[in-house]
Amino acid sequence: MSRLRLAVLDDEHIDRIHEAALEILQTVGVRIPHPEMRKLFREAGAGVDETTQVVKIPESLVWRCLGTAGKSFTLYGRDRTRQARYGVGTRNYNSVAGEALWVDDTCTRRRYATLEDVTVASRFADGLPLINLVGAMADPHELPVEYRCVAVAATQLKNTTKPIHFWFGDRASARYVLELFAAVSGSEAEATRYPLAYPFLEPISPLKFPYDGIDLLFETARFSLPVPIGPMAQVGATAPGTLAGTLAQENAEILAGICVTQLIKPGLAVCYGGIPHAFDMRSTQLIFAGPEQALMAVAMTQLGKRYGLPVYVNVGLTDSKFPDAQAGMEAGITLICGALAGADIFGHLGICGVDQASSLVMLIMQHELLGYIERIMRGIEVSDETLGLEVIRSVGHDGTFLDQMHTARHFRKELWFPQLLDREFWSNWVKQGASTMYDRCIAMKDKLLREHIPEPLDKETAGELDKIVDAAQRHLLSGTG
Repeated sequence: MSRLRLAVLDDEHIDRIHEAALEILQTVGVRIPHPEMRKLFREAGAGVDETTQVVKIPESLVWRCLGTAGKSFTLYGRDRTRQARYGVGTRNYNSVAGEALWVDDTCTRRRYATLEDVTVASRFADGLPLINLVGAMADPHELPVEYRCVAVAATQLKNTTKPIHFWFGDRASARYVLELFAAVSGSEAEATRYPLAYPFLEPISPLKFPYDGIDLLFETARFSLPVPIGPMAQVGATAPGTLAGTLAQENAEILAGICVTQLIKPGLAVCYGGIPHAFDMRSTQLIFAGPEQALMAVAMTQLGKRYGLPVYVNVGLTDSKFPDAQAGMEAGITLICGALAGADIFGHLGICGVDQASSLVMLIMQHELLGYIERIMRGIEVSDETLGLEVIRSVGHDGTFLDQMHTARHFRKELWFPQLLDREFWSNWVKQGASTMYDRCIAMKDKLLREHIPEPLDKETAGELDKIVDAAQRHLLSGTG
């Protein structure tokens, strides 16, 4: 098979960005608003200023934490054959963990997302073969934030057999989420051995960490849930106005996050979330899919892989609000760059524009793109059989390869056959309604929702999940959780 790889940094560039990140951590430091976490840093040899809450992290501590961090892990669905595997050379694709808004099929009208949207999104992604980590896609507006993530996780567990992805809330609600995992898995031990999801730690650029983002890790570490660490530093806004400076700061924030996880629980598996973005000075909007995004995604993959870590990058996304030519161009170019660089997981698929809303229509278009990308990544097999010298001799100068057994044996494997892209003769295309890509996305979406029914949870377990959500609602809203 072909070995496809893409790089934008040479070894000297990687070393300089790494050294700049270490310099940032040692001289500028990161702000940690969590007293217990600052105590752990102080005990580990970091410089801690309690007045400013700034922690300065020595190089030796960074290397120590990189050394203990788990560098591969697997997320499991309640069907444990359905997995997302990190750090082992495979690619994973997830639908977005949750957006505040939801758009209709026209991609022109938005409303606040609901828990029913989580049900639909989970069922939908369960039926998409190349999505192996199912995102909630909706952050339900009607549910109080205190127990929202518990209801979302329970809804997902009922509507997909794949691993799930959603936004954890805080430490108190995380306790109930872990109860859900134990109920579905059969025990705490099984939920620890076969993690169903991971909490996402997102440093706040420049060089700060959220209290709840750190605090909930003390809870999820009980089940050894892996932790992706992904700041979204923005070129010229929350990071320097250069790509190199942004990469250095982003790298520093991720390394600090790795130290956080290892001081809480040495050996905890992590994912290097290199997801910086450019900032559009004209619109004052973050840029999801400019050429800089492709460059930085490749660079961050190189950095993360230099540390031996699985890598998450934000590619396959679009600034377009509609599944149009812009969406296809931006998602396709950035995703192939991230895949060729060797990242492990790519973006949050199904978003219209820059976190403007979730869209099943956009997701179905992106899923078609995944098939295209996967065929490229499979490369070209060169062997005596695939070179086909015997069949070339047999056909000679006047025959055809259409009726050859060699062709019959190989064409289904060699060629990718799209579900949505148009390859018809003009007359057939017109006869079939002259549909656009958008039309075909709508039709495929409707067909999947009509026909795909995920394997249901057994009634006893589903009832147990309902009880846990009810308890979370009562206790967390009353402040006794």
